Amino acid sequence: MTDSRFTMNDSEEEEEFHDAVDTFVEPEEDSLIPWLHQVIPDENASVEGFHTVRADRDSIASDNPPRGELTALHAGSEAVPLGMTPIGEDCLTVAIQQLNLGTVHVRVAENGEEVPAASVFTEPSPPIQIIANEVCSDSVSLQWDTPDGEVVSYTVTCCSEGKTVQELATDTNSLTFSCLKPGVCYSFHVSAQLKNGTQTKQTVTSVKTKTQFESLLKDLGLDQHYTVKLSLSKILEIDEKTITDLPAKCETDLPWYFLKKLMMGNVTARNVKYIPVCDSNCDDQLGSTKLDLKNIVHSPKTGVMLNPLDIITALFLCSDGFLQQEMSLKMSMCQFSVPLLLSNHDMKQCTLMLWAMRDIVKKYRPQSLSESKGFIEDRIVLSELPMISFVRLGECSLSKSEILNKVLSNSQQYHDTFVHRNMECGDSPRRISNGLTEITWYLPCGNTNIDIFSQPVAVANLRGDIASFETQYSFLCQTSAAVFVFFDHLDSECSLLTNQHHKAQIFLVGNYESQSFSLDTLETVATMLGLTNNNIIIKTKQKNAADFVKGLRKTISDVVENSQIKMQTEQMAEIAHELGILVDEDSPECQTAKTNAEAITAEIQDIHIFKEDQLPRQGEIWKELTCLEKEEFRLKKVGSKNIEDYKSELQLQKEKLRKRQNSYDMSTAMTCFINAISSPGTERFYFLKWMRMNLDNLSRIKLSELREKYKEKCKNSENKEEIKEIDRQISNSSLGTEHFFCEMGQIYEASLSLPKKHPARQQLQHLPKLCAELLLDGFPLELVDGDASNIPLRWVSDVLSQLSDLVSPNRKIRVVTVLGVQSTGKSTLLNTMFGVQFAVSSGRCTRGAFMLLIKINEDMKKVLNFDFMVIIDTEGLKSPELAQLDNSFEHDNELATLVIGLSDVTIVNVAMENSAEMKDILQIVVHAFLRMKEVGKKPKCVFVHQNVSDVSAHEKNLRDRKLLLEQLNEMTQAAAKMEKKEENKSFTDVMEYSPDTGNWYIPGLWNGNPPMAPVNAGYSEAVYELKKNIIQLLGNCESSANDIMEFKEWMTSLWTAVKHENFIFSFRNSLVADAYMRLCTEFNKWEWEFKKEMYTWVTNTETRISNFGKVAVKSESSDMREFLICLKSVASTLLSRWETKLLENLTQYFQQTEGHVYLVEGYKEEFSNSVKSLRHEMERSVFNQLTAAAEIREGMREIEKIKKNHTQEIENAVCVLIDECKKKKVQMTDKELEKEFDKMWNETLEKLSFCEQKTFSVFTSVYHFLRINLSHRGSHACELLSQQCLEDCGKKPFKYTAEGFYNKFKHKLSKMFNIQDHTMAVQQLADSIINFCTQFVSEKMESRNNYHETYIQEILHMIDGSLQYNHDVKTDIEFEVSLKQHICGFAAREFQKMHEDFIQANDPYRCLMKNKEKFREDFKDIFNKRDQCQKKAEEFTNKCLKPAVEDFVNRSLGPNIIDDMLTCEQFSTRMSFQYSVLLDLLSKNDLKNYLSYIFSYEDYVKTWIYHQIVERYSNVSTAFEFEDRHLQSCIRSINDAINKAKTGKSHDLKTFVESIRKDLDKLVISQDAFDAFMILNNADKEQFADWLTVSVNDMGNILTSEFKKSNFERKLKQLNMKPHNELFTRVIGCGKQCPFCGVPCEAGGGAHYEHFASLHRPQGLGSYMFVRTKKLDTEICSSLVISDACFCNSITNGKYHPYKCYKEMYPDWNVPPDASLEASDYWKYVMAKYNKEFASAYNARPADIPAAWKNITKQQATESLKVSFWIK
Repeated sequence: MTDSRFTMNDSEEEEEFHDAVDTFVEPEEDSLIPWLHQVIPDENASVEGFHTVRADRDSIASDNPPRGELTALHAGSEAVPLGMTPIGEDCLTVAIQQLNLGTVHVRVAENGEEVPAASVFTEPSPPIQIIANEVCSDSVSLQWDTPDGEVVSYTVTCCSEGKTVQELATDTNSLTFSCLKPGVCYSFHVSAQLKNGTQTKQTVTSVKTKTQFESLLKDLGLDQHYTVKLSLSKILEIDEKTITDLPAKCETDLPWYFLKKLMMGNVTARNVKYIPVCDSNCDDQLGSTKLDLKNIVHSPKTGVMLNPLDIITALFLCSDGFLQQEMSLKMSMCQFSVPLLLSNHDMKQCTLMLWAMRDIVKKYRPQSLSESKGFIEDRIVLSELPMISFVRLGECSLSKSEILNKVLSNSQQYHDTFVHRNMECGDSPRRISNGLTEITWYLPCGNTNIDIFSQPVAVANLRGDIASFETQYSFLCQTSAAVFVFFDHLDSECSLLTNQHHKAQIFLVGNYESQSFSLDTLETVATMLGLTNNNIIIKTKQKNAADFVKGLRKTISDVVENSQIKMQTEQMAEIAHELGILVDEDSPECQTAKTNAEAITAEIQDIHIFKEDQLPRQGEIWKELTCLEKEEFRLKKVGSKNIEDYKSELQLQKEKLRKRQNSYDMSTAMTCFINAISSPGTERFYFLKWMRMNLDNLSRIKLSELREKYKEKCKNSENKEEIKEIDRQISNSSLGTEHFFCEMGQIYEASLSLPKKHPARQQLQHLPKLCAELLLDGFPLELVDGDASNIPLRWVSDVLSQLSDLVSPNRKIRVVTVLGVQSTGKSTLLNTMFGVQFAVSSGRCTRGAFMLLIKINEDMKKVLNFDFMVIIDTEGLKSPELAQLDNSFEHDNELATLVIGLSDVTIVNVAMENSAEMKDILQIVVHAFLRMKEVGKKPKCVFVHQNVSDVSAHEKNLRDRKLLLEQLNEMTQAAAKMEKKEENKSFTDVMEYSPDTGNWYIPGLWNGNPPMAPVNAGYSEAVYELKKNIIQLLGNCESSANDIMEFKEWMTSLWTAVKHENFIFSFRNSLVADAYMRLCTEFNKWEWEFKKEMYTWVTNTETRISNFGKVAVKSESSDMREFLICLKSVASTLLSRWETKLLENLTQYFQQTEGHVYLVEGYKEEFSNSVKSLRHEMERSVFNQLTAAAEIREGMREIEKIKKNHTQEIENAVCVLIDECKKKKVQMTDKELEKEFDKMWNETLEKLSFCEQKTFSVFTSVYHFLRINLSHRGSHACELLSQQCLEDCGKKPFKYTAEGFYNKFKHKLSKMFNIQDHTMAVQQLADSIINFCTQFVSEKMESRNNYHETYIQEILHMIDGSLQYNHDVKTDIEFEVSLKQHICGFAAREFQKMHEDFIQANDPYRCLMKNKEKFREDFKDIFNKRDQCQKKAEEFTNKCLKPAVEDFVNRSLGPNIIDDMLTCEQFSTRMSFQYSVLLDLLSKNDLKNYLSYIFSYEDYVKTWIYHQIVERYSNVSTAFEFEDRHLQSCIRSINDAINKAKTGKSHDLKTFVESIRKDLDKLVISQDAFDAFMILNNADKEQFADWLTVSVNDMGNILTSEFKKSNFERKLKQLNMKPHNELFTRVIGCGKQCPFCGVPCEAGGGAHYEHFASLHRPQGLGSYMFVRTKKLDTEICSSLVISDACFCNSITNGKYHPYKCYKEMYPDWNVPPDASLEASDYWKYVMAKYNKEFASAYNARPADIPAAWKNITKQQATESLKVSFWIK
């Protein structure tokens, strides 16, 4: 950059501007900042110290200026004073803003004189901040900031290598250069032309244009994927594009559009174009009716197109090896050509796509095998085939690719294998795909009428001119049998053709009709190449297209049939290396993986022997383990053995097999396998692919033959033994990666039988995580081993647990499963739908079930509400004929139940053409759906009919759909009958199903005859529609999705249940249990809130009734009956409101989506009934309490009136006596006063009439209600009642005796062997009812109220309820009458005493005498004129308020304690309670506790609850805190009432006190105490109020101290609501016990239909013993119910009844088999430990304890409790 320099003098200089030198300047960081020019001062200037002035467009700056005034002026303008403000001693900077361009003179005025200082020239700023907005391969768009000044225009010059390429002018600050070369670095120089004619300096920047490849990737939106490759898992993600049909809107949509279609196997995938919005908006113009032929001729194409080959090339270059492989496979299925040599222009390199083609397996039949119906199936890269290559030299008028398509297509069906110019988008210019070499294969089917070539042949096609791609051409020449060179014009020298060293025959294909065609040149070249007429193919006028193609085919056929040059694609890698061509398999990861895989597979000579040597833990051992596991659950072979002994034997056999598995060393193959899959990242993916391919290659030939034989033999069901043998051979000859994973699972499971610290076990703990990582990466996991028909539960569970740890917590999943007959294309359907490939051995169908994980795109997660989709592929269900061969009908049932139970949507493949076979398959499916309905799971079902191609199939198949529904209904009824759920009459009873929307019709897979048939486009489209529907179904699922751990739990419990024969009967699940416990917990909360609310209301209402008629409630009705009616109405309203609230809570609870509430929806009605039942019970109880309180209060009012009158008489007499004594005007001593008082007292009493309070006979009342109660039982009941006097009943313990000699003898026998018979059952029932009624009587006695008739009504109601509830214990009328007489006799005696005590306590004479001393003291005080204020305040506080406050606290404390106890886990549900009690028993380690628990369950539980409460509150201050809270509340209320009364209009003390009492409506103040307080009370109101406040506060302190010191157990006895009784009622539930072992029912709610218990116990613990040996019985009912054993008791009338059919005897009990074989370990441990002690207690001999029981530890017993009660 040059400087402009000026000298300082007085004359004005002309402006001078120097143009910038036009050279390329590399831009620097500050290049856009214009530097200021330096100015040299004039030599004559006399100003001292002026060194430098710098100037730019905006300012002038001076360093070291002179002191004085500074002035600046433009030439010819007025001076502008600048002022001068020194910044430092030696420096001054002055800025002048907005200077004009040109010369500026600066002068300094020093001492009043102006001295010229300098002249400067302000220079224009050049454009700054040049930005390249958009860089393409052939264009660059620039933009820059506008400089200062008025710009007229800009000049922009584009240079390359110092030469100007283009120079453009523009009047805006942006410009686009086009027609540039790709990949070239250009410099751009921008200068501005100003209005004053000056031109700024140039600003320079450089930009490199994108290459065609970079440009295309950017256009397609793939630029970021060139470095970070696209993966298969990313492509398979479910995203918005997956379920929408929107057309491509821009170029970036095209790759995804292609991949979406390709992954679905859609042959239209290459038709890629998009229609911009502007084009779609122009449709109206195109629809014009005006004739415009020119417009028709010249109108552009609609839509923007890219050549499909460019998109394919770009995708292959941006994909990893596994996606490339999948794309090649899918392209091959669609009969598209696939890349053989992939060209990368930027790298000037091409790659042999050997790995990408590795997975392509082709099956064909050469004509040499047509008669034998044999076929060849092989991996295409390993097939030795002749290859015919087609290339182009120069321009060519013939479409090489189109001709090739015609050559390869037969006359019946044309198919575009290669993209050509005349297909959609084929004429778009190719940007990056020139140099691409594609390959396809023609494979014959063995039919001479169809086959074009009799032998298989590979066909290669090079895109572009071979002159530009000599390397590719050389490769083809060295690998092909023949090379066909298409040309229009040949160079006579033609060195390209003559210089190649090759064995391939050269064929020249020309177009004679082309203008550039030269016959002479052709002859010259042909002679040089030594070609004959056979090597020259000319398209002439005489040959039409068909003839030309026919001739070409003939030539190719000759080459194929005669050529000796055949080569495997794999062998081409060597030639590629020689030519410098990359091979995709050469990556280190791929080669290492290949080496590792071959280290395993190279050793395999005989598959069967290899499996026995290297994979020894599966096979027979695994099958034996499976049989033992199922036998443990089914007990089919138990015979007459003791069941627990038999199960113990089975466990020992399993342990032996596990030991045998552990005895094997890790085989070399498994060591290599585990090490290889432990390798990082991509390497293990390559390894698994290599393994799968190598193993398939090994087993393919043998399996293919066997599979074909199997299919042939299956057509005739008479060949049963042959079929069975072939199936066995298939199993032995099958070897895939799934077998290695199966072995890995068995190694892991076997290691779990070793001690935890064992080194071998420790070393294998990482295996589940390895498998979980693979599952997350898209590899399938074998769920069900098809050979053994079993799930390795611990292995699969631990893999899923690890998977849960790998993903974020609570990731939700949905499951899709496919079921159907064998070989109906289920796996193909899933693979087409979701683009997945399940790991199945080549040559055979899926065995067992495999699961695979597909990720949901982040955007779609919010829409679908789940994170992963699990796809389960299953083996085909067999026809009954085939099922008989290996008893696989049972296996099919198990498999169908499992996968339907796991799935949210089940796809059922049905074939309408085979009605009989379909019926049997449907029966299996319907069975599974019915079972799921019963356990609360509601999967959705879609029926898929394949090979239905008619467009009107849906309408035409209406009749078939009706037939299908009829068959489904028929199957439902059959299945319901078998499952004993006959209420299900139709399929729609089992699940939501519509024949119109639940059926899908899908055309056949192939469009034509394989192997050359492409996938049918109709198949792909139909499957795509089905896919959308399934995803929509998943998104609309009402139930919440499971997370992975919940899925694991569900799978475990499903399979456990499946292993029992009776699924519904045996199903138990932690998710169901958890959902049920949550429901019970919630319901218990609501129930307690209801009870607490009603208790509080009843307590407050009883207080109001107690205060009725007193001052406090004068506003109430004066008639008690009206008041009671009003209260009952309020109670009824409150009860109804709570009933509605609880029912609404229940409804809302079942409407939520979380918590798996749908699993317990079957219990909704039970809990609704429980609410209604609770309401009715509460209503009866509340009404009885109100009636009793009202009538007792009404009786008290009469007594109070009498007492009040007597008190008034005495008070009047005392007043008269005082007056008389005062008249004597003598000072009397206390003795004299007392003498006078006694005289007056006796005289007054003689005047008063005291009527003795009459008592009534409670016995009469009780007998009256007992007779009414029994009246409906008939005359015999009344006769029995009259035979015994009620007064004599209930004095002795109740004892039930059997009637008749036979019954008595049977009872004696039962007692001898400790067997519970009918007599014992009846006695137990009676004892339970008596205990319950005794407790009720005790509670009433504690209240010290008067007797009321509702009490006996309540007792009779309780007895009737218990007898009705225990209807399974058969009782007669004699028992009922005697029991009621016994209880009523006892109760009447107690109530009589209570009544008499109450009458005595409220006798007027006794009450008056009780107050004599008080009268005497008050008399003396008044006579002596003593101040009574303090005394009366203390009396009112201590006699009236304190008892009322204590009573209030006692009434309130009970609910507080219950509330607090309910926060403890053990009281949340009955199951939690049982768990806590049993755990406590185990920790106490005391036999007596166990005996008490077993034989006196209710008493033990009551005591246990009581001790839990005492233990919780004895050492903490919680109870005191509750008491203190209520106490402080009372103190505040009393003080508020005192203050209110002070401000009131009370005239005397009586009014004042009554005002206080009125405001304390929550306290029940004793009327007697209040009346006694008011006797002779002449205290001053104001002083009394002051003293009362002091007394109340003192009372608070005293009570606080008492509450702190008082014993908690004493407190419990004083409470109105006893917490231990309420908690007992809550946890005891219905009180029912298992009819076999006596464990209590744990069902929630009070109105459940079915009783169940989580943990059953050996019957010997209930004193059962064998009759002959007198040994205790070890059998457990949860095992017996699945055995062939029988039971006999009073219910069966002495006849033996099978345990399996126990429901016939006990329909309201559910005794499921153990959820796990370890579930009963708790009781097994207890019995084994205390065997001798139990035997001694029961007078029996010790049981023969099974060996396995003796090995159970205390820790295992504790763990089994957790398992049984679903404690996490």
